[in-house]
Order: sequence, then structure tokens, then C-alpha cells
Amino acid sequence: MNRLFLPAEHPVEHALSGLVLSHPTLLRLNEDPLYVAARERHPGRRVGLVSGGGSGHEPLHTGFVGAGMLDAAVPGRIFASPHNRQVLEASRDAAGEEGVLHIVKNYTGDRINFGIAAERLRAEGISVRRVLVDDDLATESTETATGRRGTGATVLVEKLLGGAADSGLGLDELASLGADFAAASRSVAVASRAQTSPSRGGEAFPLPEGMLEYGVGIHGERAVAALKHPGFEQLVDRMTHQVLDALPRYAGGVLLLVNGLGATTPLELQAVHARVTGLLEERGIDVTGRLVGSFVPALDMSGFSLTLTALREDWHPYWHAPARTPAFPLTEIPR
Repeated sequence: MNRLFLPAEHPVEHALSGLVLSHPTLLRLNEDPLYVAARERHPGRRVGLVSGGGSGHEPLHTGFVGAGMLDAAVPGRIFASPHNRQVLEASRDAAGEEGVLHIVKNYTGDRINFGIAAERLRAEGISVRRVLVDDDLATESTETATGRRGTGATVLVEKLLGGAADSGLGLDELASLGADFAAASRSVAVASRAQTSPSRGGEAFPLPEGMLEYGVGIHGERAVAALKHPGFEQLVDRMTHQVLDALPRYAGGVLLLVNGLGATTPLELQAVHARVTGLLEERGIDVTGRLVGSFVPALDMSGFSLTLTALREDWHPYWHAPARTPAFPLTEIPR
């Protein structure tokens, strides 16, 4: 049985129409090609920020369009890359006086389609650079040809870059900073039930009772192996130490994202949040900023991901800069 309440035809278009209807002062919808753009931006911003990727991860990326974050977001079909024409048109729309910066998760389709659009933009005289987000420790292996996948850290990178863009930085400065933000971020995810397959219904892959996929992907990619659920404390401790041990050490503390994968309750996520915070405090690490909720789900998967970004002191203003989007909860631009 299909547990997803989606129309059979054009589900992404219907969902984006609903999003824009809910936030008419923040967003506008371009229907052909399909993308969402911000209605306003900081007057000091010289570079447009564009991101995107497959649908099924909402509020990523369309929920983070608005003043202080993205200027446009390009949605693909469920778990599929957007077409390069979408990226091209959204980038033309969003470009500032110094061009446009693409924020791209490390997946082959996204890299190809954003790359084609970038070539066409340059041919038109629009400057463009790319920041590649590659935070997933589950795919950090010499056997993985594409390297680490881009997952939960994308939200943190988009917020930091939004604050940096509003400070008036140029394209090359933003591209360099974005690469540093991504390099300072790591994530790992675990699931106890797969997402519903939107094409055939039912769970996308079987998982026996009491077993976990440790290192699952946000498109429902299975981990290398399943493991027996070790219990709450042992599981959270293992994930926290794995992510923390992979981070650089900076003086500015860390950003913490406890992210639900779709069907995980706030009760569960806040319990994880409390446990992780305690572990970080034991190691003398300050949590400078935190997000708890379902920001990068995988449709209705039961599970959660943990992301940490190590901060430099001079990055703090970018995180705390005001933002007004449909889904980012931290700040509000004063009226």
C-alpha cells in the first residue's frame, strides 16, 4: 500500500504551488521551467545564491528561499536531479551584479546538470562558481568513486553563505568560504524503516525488526550493512563520536543539526538532541547554533541524521545574520 498522499500527476508542481500560496510575500513560482525565487534580497548582496536537487527532501531546498538565504531553488522529480534548463533559467533570474553561486550536493546528476547550466551562463557573460557539499561519512571510502554524498550539511552551508552574501562579499570570496564551510561539516544517518516507494508503494527496501541501516542515504540508498539496534545511548554516542572525530578543530564551537528523515517524531529528535549536547559538553565543545527537526528528510523514512559543522570565530556573524524564509526557524528580518 502506498502511504504517500500525493497526486498521481505532477506531484512536485502541486506541492510547489501550495508552498508559494502559503508564503506569497516571500516566494514566487516560475512554472516553465520549474523553480522558486525569492521576492526580496538584502540590498548589499552582489551575488545570487542558487541551489536545488531532487524532491522528497522538503523543506530542502525550496523552503530556504528568501531574504538571507537562497535567491532561487530548483526542484527535480522525486529523488532525481533538476534539468539543466531549470538551473539555467533560475540562475539568470537570481544573478547579482557579480554573478551567481551554485550550492550543489555531491551527486552525479546534480553535478552534471548544474555544470551544464554553468557553462551556458559563462557563455552569456554571467560569472558563476560552485560550492560542492560532501558531508556524508558513510561514503567516505576509496571504493566510492564519487566520494562523500551531500546531505544534511547543505542546510547549514546555505545559511552561512546567505549571511556571507548579505555582508557584500564577492563571488570568489563566497566560493572560497563555501568550500571551507563544506570542508568543516560531516554527517551520518541511520534508519529503522525505509521510505515508501512513490512508484510502487510499500517500503523501498526490507529491513527486519530490530535492525538498523547505519549510513543510509537521503535518497533511500542502503548502507553497506545493517546492524542490530544497539540501544538509544550506544547508537547516539557512536554517531556523535564518529562525526566529531572527523571534524577539524576550530575555536568557534560547532553548529549542530539533528535532522529527522521524515517519519521520526519531535519527541525522538529532541531526545537525540539532548544526548548529543551532553556528549559535546563532556568534551568541552560549545554548541554555537543548533537546528532540531526534519529539514532534509527522505520522504517518510524512519530515522535521523546527525550533522556537525566546526566554526571559526569569524563565521559566527554569518550564522546569526537575519533570514526570512518559509522553513528556516532561527532568525527573522526586523520589520
